[in-house]
This record gives sequence, C-alpha cells and structure tokens, in this order.
Amino acid sequence: MALSNDIVLRPRFRRRLPHTSEVVLLAFEEARLAATQFIISRVDDHVFIRIPKHKQHFWSPQLHLEVRPVSEKESELFGLFGPNPTVWTLFMFLHFGVATLFIGFGIWAYSNYVLDTPYGIQLGVMGLLIALWVILYFAGKMGKTAGSNEMQALHAFMEEVLAGEFK
Repeated sequence: MALSNDIVLRPRFRRRLPHTSEVVLLAFEEARLAATQFIISRVDDHVFIRIPKHKQHFWSPQLHLEVRPVSEKESELFGLFGPNPTVWTLFMFLHFGVATLFIGFGIWAYSNYVLDTPYGIQLGVMGLLIALWVILYFAGKMGKTAGSNEMQALHAFMEEVLAGEFK
C-alpha cells in the first residue's frame, strides 16, 4: 500500500490477511496491553487506535479497523482514518447550520423579489454564507494536513501489530 498517497487522498483502505479474524483481534488485544504511544480499544470486531490525550491536538486523527472473517484461514481488514468524533460532529453541525441559513435567506430573498421589495441584504448574507463554506472547507483541509504525520504513525503501528513485530 503506497501510504503517502492513499491515506492523504483516500483515507479508507481494505486488506486481505492470511490469518483468522480471531488471531488478528487477539494481536491487537495483546498490543493494547503493551502499547504506550497509542490507546487501543476493541468492541466486537472493531478496533480503534487513538493518540493519547496528552499528545492530541484539535485535528488528531484516529484509526478505525474492522476485521471480518472471509474463510476459515483468512480475514479481511477494513480501515478508516478519521477525525475525533467530536470534531466531526462539530463540522457537520456547522455545515448543516450554514446550509440551513443559506436556504432560509434564499427563500427570503426570493419572496422579497416576488413582492418587489429590496432584497440586497439577503443576497449579501448569502454571499457571506458561501464565504463561510469556503473557510470551513479550507479549515478541514488544514486539519487533514495537520494530522498527516499522526496518520502515518497510526498506520505504521497497525502494520507492526499485523506483522507480529510489536512488543
């Protein structure tokens, strides 16, 4: 897997493993007990690898892995790099709020246009909302860049655990 491009451009990945899902999940359980640089938690077939609180910043990513059995001797690993769920929820809330206000001001501007009354303020606010969308987009891009090194570290740690090299 070419890490530099796949993770930055496409934060999801999929990989077939020559071990059963139980063996893979057990490897992450053992790593959880010995790991100090990452926090590992497991819920059923899902493994979450996070940066410790004292090392986290606003844009710190986490790695969510799902291990599914394919056959008696193989399993498939699905990985997703993503932001902290709190940050993700905040950004979705802000985008939803901006979209709702944009639609509301658009309806208000159209109503004033049909009634032949001034609607310049509504169009101005809609322009500001578009600018806010652009700012949110670039803030998200900056956050993705800021978390890039941590994504690399999370991926390298996952590879160590899968290779059985982590002690």
